[in-house]
Amino acid sequence: MSHAHTASPASATVGRRNSAGRAGDIALIAVFAALLAAFAIMPPIPVGPAGVPITLQTFAVALCGLVLGPWRGGAAVLLYVVLGLLGLPIFSGMSGGIGVLAGPSAGYITSFTLYALATGFVARWAIRRFRGSKLWIALFVGALGSSLLLNHPLGILGMSINADLPLGVAAVADLVYWPGDIIKNILAVSVALLIHRAFPDVLRRRGMPAVAPSAQSGTAQPGTAQ
Repeated sequence: MSHAHTASPASATVGRRNSAGRAGDIALIAVFAALLAAFAIMPPIPVGPAGVPITLQTFAVALCGLVLGPWRGGAAVLLYVVLGLLGLPIFSGMSGGIGVLAGPSAGYITSFTLYALATGFVARWAIRRFRGSKLWIALFVGALGSSLLLNHPLGILGMSINADLPLGVAAVADLVYWPGDIIKNILAVSVALLIHRAFPDVLRRRGMPAVAPSAQSGTAQPGTAQ
């Protein structure tokens, strides 16, 4: 005779926690995708020969990675990009649709998800190892480096192809965005650290302690990025 097996209270509790964790992840992804769209709505400032505008999108993209880590941060940005390409007017200047990939901003837009992923990996690595000013510096250098290695090169390539500019001219045109990029990364790191202090579990991987081992003494720091 077969016997029915019932779940133990402990396994049921773990299941409920995992379900709640997944729901929380989905909610955070949706909230940060909406936040990115909100920053993109702010009036852009067109500059350079191709007219690619200065916006707050890259600030929000960096913030996604720094706050949510690589996978959730990358998912939030990917959701934003996909919805924009499907036609929602959530790119800069209230634009949307697949046609933006034929514009001079195409390279920057397609780099957003990679930028969030890279920044998220930097956050996960740095928060495990540093505290205080060292953590701030590591996050800033990592976020800015991710932008310079991913966002700017793909943006230059997009300008060159879609605006019919020589690569050298497109690279020089891209330099106008660097000062603003530095400022936006400074702000993104500062805001991200404030969020981590207020909500230390936001970077916690499910099933892991909320405070990283390196932060058990002294000032508490966030746990491991997901």
